[in-house]
Amino acid sequence: MLTVSRLLLVPVFLAALFTEDGADTFWRLVAWAIFAVASVTDHVDGRLARKHGLITDFGKIADPIADKALTGSALVGLSLLGDLPWWVTLVIAVREIGVTLLRFWVIRHGVIPASRGGKAKTLAQVLAIGLFLLPLPPLFAPFNWAVMGIAVALTAVTGVDYVIRAIRLRARGKRALVT
Repeated sequence: MLTVSRLLLVPVFLAALFTEDGADTFWRLVAWAIFAVASVTDHVDGRLARKHGLITDFGKIADPIADKALTGSALVGLSLLGDLPWWVTLVIAVREIGVTLLRFWVIRHGVIPASRGGKAKTLAQVLAIGLFLLPLPPLFAPFNWAVMGIAVALTAVTGVDYVIRAIRLRARGKRALVT
């Protein structure tokens, strides 16, 4: 239910973000609040599923889709508004799409669990996007960019790590099939 609610919040978030061409302080705060609630819901959803053994096949598929829909729509929205350069959005999008494709590539050999780096990447992305959504004065721009820089760096590094782990998992799976 929490995953579905996150998916349903995406168009509501976008509507708030684009109201008054993204320039109205009130609507930017509303967009930030919706993004924050959806992001916290993701954390609560995962924690509850693990604690109460409620991990489902639907959740395994829908949760990452909801995460990517939320962060992806926020990044694209910020880029469309001119608040975030497209290269940032593209770096993050390419990594996320690439990791999704890698998951399908290795799925019959096993699952690569989320790493600490991956969790740090997600947290950094959420914090960075949240800062860019807030209608902060220009004084905060260096801080916002520092956090976004960390998010982009973690995105790239964890993407490379995921490729390495996927290749190793496939190699182990192929060796197991041969023996």
